[in-house]
Amino acid sequence: MATQAPAAHKLDPKKLDKVKTLFQKQLDQGLHPGAAMAVYHNGKPVLDLYGGVANKESKQPVTKDTLFVTYSCSKALAAFCWLVMWERGQIELNRPIAEVWPEFGKNGKEKITYRQVLTHTGGFPDTPTELTYDKMVKWDAAVKAMENAKPKYQPGQVIAYHSINFGFVIGEIIRRVDGRTISQFLKDEVTGPLGIKDIHIGLPAKDEKRVAKAYSMPGFERPEAVDFYNTPACHQAAIPAANGIATARDLGRFYGMLSMGGTLDGADIIRSGAIKGAIMKQVEGTDINDQRRQVKLGLGFALDAAPMGKPANAGKNRPAVFGHGGMGSCIAFADLETRLAVAILTSGIQPEPKNTQRLSALSQAVWDALG
Repeated sequence: MATQAPAAHKLDPKKLDKVKTLFQKQLDQGLHPGAAMAVYHNGKPVLDLYGGVANKESKQPVTKDTLFVTYSCSKALAAFCWLVMWERGQIELNRPIAEVWPEFGKNGKEKITYRQVLTHTGGFPDTPTELTYDKMVKWDAAVKAMENAKPKYQPGQVIAYHSINFGFVIGEIIRRVDGRTISQFLKDEVTGPLGIKDIHIGLPAKDEKRVAKAYSMPGFERPEAVDFYNTPACHQAAIPAANGIATARDLGRFYGMLSMGGTLDGADIIRSGAIKGAIMKQVEGTDINDQRRQVKLGLGFALDAAPMGKPANAGKNRPAVFGHGGMGSCIAFADLETRLAVAILTSGIQPEPKNTQRLSALSQAVWDALG
């Protein structure tokens, strides 16, 4: 697999200093207790920022090795694992999931395809009521809940965000077809070859003390969810749509690999054509299950989303900026054209529009540094 030539774009060091200033300003303004941010360009790290406190009660500072829960940023990791299997010919995009997981086909789900799950058009967006937080950390219970789920909408007809179901379905598909758990697959096929040690779906218990505590910021209306995502039980389980844990530095490295077309530092993870296929627009419109926001989606990746900022000279024929955000707190994205990758993780969970405003400002500052 040939390494792509470096992009012609260059980052202005003085404008990168503005990114650093803005990063610190947001901490000083109290927009989040702690945060970390990484920027890669042409596959190389150019910014590795961190600051604030990882725990307000103990006043433990954020360090270069502080881990953050990435919430729905985890969906991109799960989708990429699926993508690796797709590229290898182990899965076909438009085939019914029930072909490899017969029990999933119950209750009207027999024709739901991989494409529909990856594009949030599967029609079963709501987390089953039986999948309470204590059961969500148990894989077998989650799989059973997915099998028993009933479509709320006709599959393929509407975009409705599958907040939790997305990851359990993808993870079980990987286990059924490959034999490994999604946690092991991610480590063996993606993070391990890239030399990444700090991206996890299922955190080792020994690293628990490194995880930043998450805090509900004023106006955020789901404090019970924040409480759950602060528990070791959640951190150490596999909830592929929502409980990825990472440093910004290593999540940025993962997206740096994507920005370079699937190859980084001699590690060939996937063909660039597979990435291009995954970021082709599949659906666009109103997501009726996610604050009725307007979305544009590839296969598991959001395209051109507001928190990713707006690249300079963006045009109709320009490749999409692609990535994923996570529960009022974080964003990570890449761009094939400029070979840019950005990861921003915070411990303060903000309501909209505050969350998008702060993440967009940081993202835009990075784009503005590109010549």
